[in-house]
Amino acid sequence: MSILEVSDLTVTFPGGIQAVRGVSYEVERGEVLGIVGESGSGKSVTSLAIMGLLPTDAVISGSARLHGRELIGMDEDELIKVRGKAISMIFQDPLSAFTPVYTIGDQVAEAVRVHQKMAKDKAAKRAVELLDLVGIPNPHLRAKAFPHEFSGGMRQRAMIAMAIANDPDLLICDEPTTALDVTIQAQVLEVLKTAQRETGAGIVMITHDLGVIAGMADRVVVMYAGRPVEQGPVDDIYYRPRMPYTMGLLASIPRVDGEEGPLVPIEGNPPSPSALPPGCPFAPRCPMKVDMCDDEEPPLTPFAGGRHVACIRSHEIEHKGLTGADVFPIPVIPPSDVVRVPRAERPTVLELDGMIRHYPLMKGAVFKRRVGTVYAVDGISLDVAQGETLALVGESGCGKTTTLQQIMQLTPPQGGRVVVLGKDSAKLDKGARTELRRDLQIVFQDPMAALDPRMPVGDIIAEPLRAHGRKDVRARVAELLELVGLAPEHAERYPRQFSGGQRQRIGIARALALEPKLLVLDEPVSALDVSIQAGVINLLEELKNRLGLSYLFVAHDLGVVRHLADRVAVMYLGRIAEIGTVENVYDRPAHPYTQALLSAIPLPDPEMERTRKRILLEGDLPSPADPPSGCRFRTRCPKFALLSEAERRRCVDEEPPVARLANAVDHGAACHYAEEIEVITASDDQEEK
Repeated sequence: MSILEVSDLTVTFPGGIQAVRGVSYEVERGEVLGIVGESGSGKSVTSLAIMGLLPTDAVISGSARLHGRELIGMDEDELIKVRGKAISMIFQDPLSAFTPVYTIGDQVAEAVRVHQKMAKDKAAKRAVELLDLVGIPNPHLRAKAFPHEFSGGMRQRAMIAMAIANDPDLLICDEPTTALDVTIQAQVLEVLKTAQRETGAGIVMITHDLGVIAGMADRVVVMYAGRPVEQGPVDDIYYRPRMPYTMGLLASIPRVDGEEGPLVPIEGNPPSPSALPPGCPFAPRCPMKVDMCDDEEPPLTPFAGGRHVACIRSHEIEHKGLTGADVFPIPVIPPSDVVRVPRAERPTVLELDGMIRHYPLMKGAVFKRRVGTVYAVDGISLDVAQGETLALVGESGCGKTTTLQQIMQLTPPQGGRVVVLGKDSAKLDKGARTELRRDLQIVFQDPMAALDPRMPVGDIIAEPLRAHGRKDVRARVAELLELVGLAPEHAERYPRQFSGGQRQRIGIARALALEPKLLVLDEPVSALDVSIQAGVINLLEELKNRLGLSYLFVAHDLGVVRHLADRVAVMYLGRIAEIGTVENVYDRPAHPYTQALLSAIPLPDPEMERTRKRILLEGDLPSPADPPSGCRFRTRCPKFALLSEAERRRCVDEEPPVARLANAVDHGAACHYAEEIEVITASDDQEEK
């Protein structure tokens, strides 16, 4: 029997905007239903409507039955009894979901006492048990901490503890891993699986990460423009998609195990709910569009094997065995002339030699005193050759952004050397620094925050040109807009009139205005949907080849890094743990930290996800103000526990330098006991063999 039955659910906001249009699905006990789609497709609104958490001016129709009991239109007092007891929700941002003035333990205990007659001391004891269940270390102490004292991963685990406090029958997870590092994401997903085993609950998993869905879900609902366009068992959706939109989503994902070559973007943007096109909403972006697609919107019709597809050409797709690469045109990116020259013979555009950046740790409101030091970057060495992309990867707090800031400031570091385009930053005067900035530019993570909302994009792009005295401003702006795939007439529009992907293209155009030689990319695609992200990644690759650019690229998405980078430097607590070519680091990682990072990445392949062996790291990143002695990774290292006493003592006392690995031209690791192994595709069966 189904726990939840949703039938023809529709949500309309003021102005006649239909955010959700006729959604229907069921969730069985112990089942995980994945809901995927681009931003604005109606995923979260659907679940908020079921929970009764939408604004009062939203008009909701249709049905959502929990154990046969109707939730839509239920009295608020009755809903309060249901929420948290029979059905719970895990929100995307746990910091805003927790009350900042109460301790974590009090808030979890409150969730217990609202639905169960229990004394305060027993509820507090139950809260500690729940925090222990979801893997929070020292739960007795951590229960007394406030939300801001938890890391992002620990807050999300505490949110899961609160959600399962009353053994609910259904858990709704709204992007529960979006803002987390990949290692913490793996821990949270493992906690969710544990919670499901403990409670036997059904789970609705809402996410844009198709790798997470591949490893968690039993069935999948793909949403577009407020309604499902395909749904069915997870293997069928991933291996045999029958809707062009689903095929495009899967083909646009940069995979850590993928082949080289351009990604397959879905051109255009999702339609606005207030201005849907006639017929099929996906038709304007669909390469398989025919005239009939504009006549009427195709209904979600049954297909073989328990599938439902909303496409008039689905049977043709099945008959011909078409894939996403067959349906969507694969861009052709011309190769670079620069990389034909061996790396050793190309000039170096950036060199860091033992670079150090420490910050004082201060205490006191009026009379401040120094109580410690934050070792943000503690002696890193790397170089970038002309026409090359070097990626910096690692968990939040490892020093990636601090490294970028030190480079961009073009000021003397606290220790070591920073050499940009052959010029030592410690020896630059003001004029030389200004001149060098022409050749060193940056693209920021959030394009909306980086672009002045009061200025037309033409003026935004023209600003650096005018600052450096260029005369051909208007012609250069038009040229730059065309270079990044936008029309010259777009120069008169404002940033708010563009989509996220288009805004990022504008940011890239501005960075290229002065024809730089080195471009710093700070998480340039992390805020974009995967379908839009693919187009920006292809653009960056094409521009690098065409203009001979070099990139220093910071990212947490290791799939994007594999696709865009030539070399990778893995950072941990202000130091480099491993560095080398993409092929060496991804296919044969030698440092236990790199191995854990790569094994934690979810792959959009259900069969591989079911057979992979993950290396889960215990705990969170130590404080950079108090790094462990010796090897900084030893407190979380899975290999450390397997070493002899003498070997452990070496890890505790001696910090390992980055040493070149045997039989490797460009591959080094900072580990006393480095060992190359395959982790991306290795399964338990393979390990046994």
